Amino acid sequence: MPTSSFQPVLDRIAADIAASPGRGRPADYIPALASADTRRFGMAVAELDGTVYGVGDWQHPFSTQSITKVFTLALVLSLDGDNLWEHVGREPSGNPFNSLVQLEYENGIPRNPFINAGALVVTDRLQTRTGDAAGALRSFLRAESGNPRLTFDEAVAASESAHGDRNAALAHFMASYGNITNPVPGLLGQYFRQCSVEASCADLALAAGFLARHGIRADGSSLLTRSQAKQVNAVMLTCGTYDAAGDFAHRVGLPGKSGVGGGIIAVVPGRCTLCVWSPGLDERGNSVAGVAALDRFTTLTGLSVF
Repeated sequence: MPTSSFQPVLDRIAADIAASPGRGRPADYIPALASADTRRFGMAVAELDGTVYGVGDWQHPFSTQSITKVFTLALVLSLDGDNLWEHVGREPSGNPFNSLVQLEYENGIPRNPFINAGALVVTDRLQTRTGDAAGALRSFLRAESGNPRLTFDEAVAASESAHGDRNAALAHFMASYGNITNPVPGLLGQYFRQCSVEASCADLALAAGFLARHGIRADGSSLLTRSQAKQVNAVMLTCGTYDAAGDFAHRVGLPGKSGVGGGIIAVVPGRCTLCVWSPGLDERGNSVAGVAALDRFTTLTGLSVF
């Protein structure tokens, strides 16, 4: 493994995490994720040139879940531009990620792209633009990570579909306001496949690199303008960790996006991207060990946006 100032930091973090009691609980409301081993831990850092450093289970694929919302948001922004913001807001919700409450008060416009309602709107728009939202996401992740084997976990997608009544309610409610344009059953299938993507910390740290490079993809082409990359990072900072975004900003100080599979990606603009994974979650759906590891990273390196 290459040597870098990051590697000793990662090794130290892994030792600290291994000595920490209490790892939370897996996302047992999704049966396919309920048996995840909370002792697993991996972390990767990708530099701007694609050099990756890792520790622990950093090459072990896991269920990305809501982390994929960052990538679908970026893809839709690249296609729709600011028109997207007429259909979804940019404010923290203050409510659980699958809440119906605000939608009625706000006429079917979700508060931000990372709660489930907002992510459904984004996936709907990507489906309209591409004809295969989940496929477009997979192609992008394969290209940016350099991993042609990255794909969906069909068992997880089926498990989420079988327990997806709340997401169906969100989608139908927004469709009644004209904010969902594709047939809801097909949209839900795309959304559940999107959330079922399996990827490793290395894959995701590399795939998120365009956000540290101010919108520039791994091949040097432009996905987003510098302003759009700033927008994605800003929404990650304020809305990326469910209703614990304030605490995450306080502890970690980086734009981040978590998923209930136990992963979290984080961005140091102009420097590097990170992904950490440990499937034990706190009561708000964020990885206990993952947040602690990112807290240690910014403390030890001094790298944050503040």
